[in-house]
Formats: sequence, C-alpha cells, structure tokens
Amino acid sequence: MEGLYSSSNTIWVLVAAALVFFMQAGFAMVETGFTRAKNAGNIIMKNLMDFSLGTPIYWLFGFGIMFGGSGLLIGGFDPMVKGDYSSILPSGVPLMAFLIFQTVFCATAATIVSGAMAERTKFSSYCIYSMVISAFVYPVSGHWIWGGGWLAQQGFHDFAGSTAVHMVGGVAALVGAKILGPRIGKYDKNGKPKAIPGHSLTLGALGVFILWFCWFGFNGGSTVSATGDDAILAMGSIFVTTNMAAAVATVTVMCITWIRYKKPDVSMTLNGSLAGLVAITAGCDLVSPLGAAVIGILAGFVVVFGIEFIDKVLKIDDPVGAIGVHGLCGAFGTLAVGLFAQEEGLFYGGGVKLLLTQFIGVVSVAAWVIVTMVITFYLIKTIVGLRVSKEEEILGLDIKEHGLTSAYADFMPSPDVFTGSGEVAAPLGTVPITQAVKVSTTGYTVSEDKQKLTQIVIIAKQSKFEDLKKAMNAIEVTGMTVTNVLGCGIQKGSTEFYRGVPMDMNLLPKIKVEIVVSKVPVATVVNEARKALYTGNIGDGKIFVYDVEDVIKVRTGETGFAALQDED
Repeated sequence: MEGLYSSSNTIWVLVAAALVFFMQAGFAMVETGFTRAKNAGNIIMKNLMDFSLGTPIYWLFGFGIMFGGSGLLIGGFDPMVKGDYSSILPSGVPLMAFLIFQTVFCATAATIVSGAMAERTKFSSYCIYSMVISAFVYPVSGHWIWGGGWLAQQGFHDFAGSTAVHMVGGVAALVGAKILGPRIGKYDKNGKPKAIPGHSLTLGALGVFILWFCWFGFNGGSTVSATGDDAILAMGSIFVTTNMAAAVATVTVMCITWIRYKKPDVSMTLNGSLAGLVAITAGCDLVSPLGAAVIGILAGFVVVFGIEFIDKVLKIDDPVGAIGVHGLCGAFGTLAVGLFAQEEGLFYGGGVKLLLTQFIGVVSVAAWVIVTMVITFYLIKTIVGLRVSKEEEILGLDIKEHGLTSAYADFMPSPDVFTGSGEVAAPLGTVPITQAVKVSTTGYTVSEDKQKLTQIVIIAKQSKFEDLKKAMNAIEVTGMTVTNVLGCGIQKGSTEFYRGVPMDMNLLPKIKVEIVVSKVPVATVVNEARKALYTGNIGDGKIFVYDVEDVIKVRTGETGFAALQDED
C-alpha cells in the first residue's frame, strides 16, 4: 500500500541498527585488549558467536516473547516472527526493520558477559549461555520494559536500555564471574588481588572509540523516528546528552585515578567513557546537557569505586570491568532518570514517584536476571562444565580451545625476504654470492689461537643507548647486538597501579646490548660502559661478563680471534 511506510523513519532505524551491530566490534576490541594475548582468538570467537547464535535464536523465540502479546509478565510464542505486530510497530517502520533493530540490541546484552568471564570459560558452555539469554532471559525483562509489560504500565522509563540491555548483561556477568571463580593467580593466599594487565591498551582504546561512535545509533536510533519537528529536536538533544555524559565521565575518572594512584590510569579512564555512555542511556531523551554532565560525573565515581569494590571486597574477577560499567552504571543511570528528568525528576520538582518506579524496575529486573542466570550457569556447570582445566587456562584458550598457536602469528616479523622464484633474496648492502669468499662448509674445528674471548651483556635504560654507543665506538668496539626488553632488578621496578591494584612486579622497558670482545680489554669496555650509563639512581642497569668458548664467522668459516675481525 503506497504511503504505508516512512522512508526517513525506516532508513534511520536501519542505519541505527547497523551502528548498534558495529558495537560488537567495539566490545571485541575492548575485551581482547584488556585480556592476555593467549586468549585473543577465544574472545573474538565469543563475541562473534553472541551475534551469530543470537540472531536465529531471537528470531525463533526472543522477539515473540518480548513483543508478541500484551501480558504483564511475558509476550507470546511466535517462531520466525509471523504474527501481527502492527500495534507495537513504530510509525512508518516495517516489521523486518524493527526486528533487526531489536536483534542487535539483544546481541549487545549477551556480549557484555564474555569480558567478565574471559580467560577461563569453556567455549561450548559460553555458547549455551549466549543462546539462553537471547532466547528467554533478555526477552522477558525486555517485555516488561519495552513490550507493554507491567513495568511499562507503571511508567518505568528506560529510553535506550540502561537497564533493559546493560544492567541485564552486567548482572548476568556478575553471576557468571562469581560462579566461575577468579583466574589463576588473580588473588594471593590472603585474598589480596593481583594486577593482571591486558596485552594491548591500543586495542582497548580502539574498542572504546568504536563504542562511543556507535552509541549515537544506540541512543539516537531509539527515537525510531526521523519525521517531524519533535523527532528531529529529540535526535539532536540525545546526541548532545549522550556525548556530554561520556566526555565528562572520562574526565572525572582521569582525575580520580590521578589523585588515587598518582598517575592517570589509562584502562580505568577508558572504562569511564563507557560508564558515562551506559549511565546516560536510560534518560538521554529527558535530561538537559547540564543533567547529562552531572550524570557523567557521578558515573565516573560509580565505575571507579564500583570496580574496586567488586575486585577487592567481593573478590569477583572481572578482567574488563564489565560488571562495574554495565551493571552498576546501568542501574545508576536508570535511577538517575528519577532525579534529572526535566519534567518528572525529583530535582525538577516532580516528586519521588518516578524515582520509586525506576527503583522498582531496577530491583525487579536484577532479581529476574540473578535467578535465571544462577539456574543457567549451575546447570551448565553440572552438565557440561563451565570452566576449562588448569592446564588449558595456563596455556591459553586460543591453543587449547581453538588450535590457534597465536592470534597474532601473521604480524610477527620474518627475517627472510622471498623472491618470485622461491629463493631467499640477499639483504640490501651485502656482497653478491659470486664475490663472496669461497670456503668449505663441511666440518668444524675448535680454534687453536688461544686468544681469550669474552661476552659482555649490558642491561640499561633505553634513554642511555646513544651514550653507550658513542662510548663503545670511542674504544673501537663496533660489533654489538641490541634488543629491546622488559625487566627489573630486585626492587621489582617502580610501584605502579593497574585498575587500582598495585603491580607485584612492574617490568620496565630496557635495552639489552651484547658484545663479544677479544682485542679490546674487558676492563676497558666495562669501565667505559659504566661511565656512559651511570646516573646514581636505582635502575641504571647491570653488566654481565661471560667466557666464550669459540666464535665462528658464517661467511668465511673463520674461528676464534680471527672471526671477530672484519678486515679481509
């Protein structure tokens, strides 16, 4: 029928759905970066399966339960979405557009859990959990809030899902991580938490920027309309409040960690950005920019102290901070609607009615998720097992669960350069093979020149390398091997914090210089190296001296003293 659907409304809903789908990439990068490299492939697979399993499961079961009826507690059973949903569809938006929009929201709730349960959960067990939350747990509470259920009838307001999506995922993460137990080495024998840094803050930051960008679709798209002045004004306001809360929360967390840990904590500040986004999601359509800024400030405090409380007091191991970001800030953001809504909020003279309604909604949804997830995870634990073995956890889930030696194998530098014929090409600046000294390549005889050979290994600050190199050149030591390494001495490095937990051993960037000498006296090399490296402070480095049995020059086959001389 011509004119039945609105092009602008439908396109806006589909664009927003695409943005919310791309949040899967953001979550994958955050979780991968905040965990160890040996589990990177496993994290990627879990995020991929959340959406891939969740899509057909939500189509078969979830959407009908969420929107297929007007019951107070549950919708209906409508496999493959064949029913009449005209009464709940947004104006001018066809059913299939609304279905994909709701599908990506469901996947977002499911994927929150993978970060909190990272590095020790069986892949098969995680897939079972993902199907359960997509089929039943999320749709039931979603019906209460968005499908015309009892909370919607009470006036509960959760515009884009602080509770419906994020708190559901955060509470499920809390239950799962608690039942699963902490990673090996996370707590000492006295229960004190130990820092286990993620392997790539770069990936974590990329994930946060992706999520921030996609959140404009997550919140803005929840207008499900782009027609008329009211919708257009709402879209602009939602973009501003969403961005404001995220930015202010980020600055707040930076300041808090700077004061508490003496330096601004990078990973916690990244969590602060997500905390502000989660907290503003429920009320982004009702609060002013000022209200959004205040919500951002409060969310910053909630996430920092919430993550510390979960880690240090509850002793629940959450590698990425998902419980604090999504669970605590989701609940806080929903309650904040009752305080900062410009028409009905307590701070705007609206009384406590909306705040009480918000509180009832938060408590009831949290209770629903706790009960269903406790049953789900205990059944999984009993029937198929929830946690990998100690050996699998230590070796990493990539190799044991997926047969993946390394998620980064193709990025490792290769020393060989291959030509089109399959032969190894000569490095630039080397002598052509036709001009090389012809020597026998059979056999090896220990040098008999009796000249003493000594290896000197120097561990030093990177900043002192140029001084060391000049000092070695001055005494005619021209051959050295230099490697960038991480390390510390008996003092275990300077005291630093990772997500509020002091590092047991802080490995600092160093250089390792290896020199083998024969003609230059060892004492001269050592003395000149000490002069070049000395500052008088802890961490100046160490010099190790070893005897060398022999040296063989590959090109000529010369051994001993002669092998160390470059003259032909």
